[in-house]
Amino acid sequence: MTASSRTLRIVPWMALAALVVACQSKTPTVNSPPSQRYTAPRSMETQRESAAQANLQLGIGYLRQGNLALAQTKLERANVEDPHNANIHAALGLLDERLGKDKDADKEYRTALSLAPQDPSMLNNYAVYLCSHGRAAEGVHNFEAAASNPLYSSPWAAYTNAGVCQRQAHHENDAAELFTRAIRSNPSYAEAVFQASDLDLSQHNLASARLRLEFYLTNNPATADLLLLGWRIGQAQNDSVMSTRYAQRLAKEFPGSDQARSIGATTPNPG
Repeated sequence: MTASSRTLRIVPWMALAALVVACQSKTPTVNSPPSQRYTAPRSMETQRESAAQANLQLGIGYLRQGNLALAQTKLERANVEDPHNANIHAALGLLDERLGKDKDADKEYRTALSLAPQDPSMLNNYAVYLCSHGRAAEGVHNFEAAASNPLYSSPWAAYTNAGVCQRQAHHENDAAELFTRAIRSNPSYAEAVFQASDLDLSQHNLASARLRLEFYLTNNPATADLLLLGWRIGQAQNDSVMSTRYAQRLAKEFPGSDQARSIGATTPNPG
């Protein structure tokens, strides 16, 4: 798993989770006892919107499970019931990506964004699509727009994604600047520290990579990716003490992880 691809793979599933939350947040709750409640007759429009929300949640669930046929059925039905719902179009965009229908996905993402231009999750969704399809400049623009939106609760994630997008496009200096902005926005965001240090390692800026990584680990919990990166930096510096220390931590704190296994595969068998 390469550093420059991992973040952009994660974001679509984060977007699905956000869509579920958005759907649930639209379901009203009533705290009064059933005998004291008054239920007003629901209009046909309200009924259609409720049905659309239900089908949207089902479609997202099937999409998560990889059942694309059922996801398509539910999401298309939701769109018929509520064609002006941005979350439905965003979910259809994710579905079309999974189906390899790139032009349709682009159309759905743009529709979602036109329906909710101030929703940072819609900017983020489209940015992920753009970056994964070689349209880095547009993708970075959307990530930065999401990060600057006061409604977005985690701008450091958008800055990090923008940096990953720039790195994929081989714009390393721009990527480094965006990772720095992410860390300044949230110094405890592990992914930004990983991406910045991994970029330094790839450019043989070993002292910088090591300093940033070790400062972070002194003040924050470790992740398997960061410990593996520490081992890689030690290897690059021919520092066997450092490499051994991070390998031992990885085996102890994340046993059975892919990262721990990757070190085991490179370690000679003493027998």
